[in-house]
Amino acid sequence: QVQLVESGGGLVQPGGSLGLTCAAQRFSTIFYTMSWYRQAPGKEREFVADISSVGSNTNYADSVKGRFTISRDNAKNTVYLQMNNLTPEDTAVYYCKANSVVTGREYWGQGTQVTVSS
Repeated sequence: QVQLVESGGGLVQPGGSLGLTCAAQRFSTIFYTMSWYRQAPGKEREFVADISSVGSNTNYADSVKGRFTISRDNAKNTVYLQMNNLTPEDTAVYYCKANSVVTGREYWGQGTQVTVSS
């Protein structure tokens, strides 16, 4: 069964950093645009960042530009999200999404909790 498994979430103090990892299981990510989304309590899920299938193009939400970096390693079927200078407003469950550039089919991970608090 195709799966996306996120890891790396946790509790961090304001101004700190965390690195999230999303590993694709039982499929190759090479033909997928990979994205990160997040959902804070009581709010809708929102786009954070995405990266094209070969990693040449990235996009970021305005709220994370300059602080977050998305990257990928297709040889490892993995996408990363490095988060720096975190604020309490970054507290959310972070989800990984894979979107096929061929079929448009989507896969979502189960999410990983990120809490920014002193």
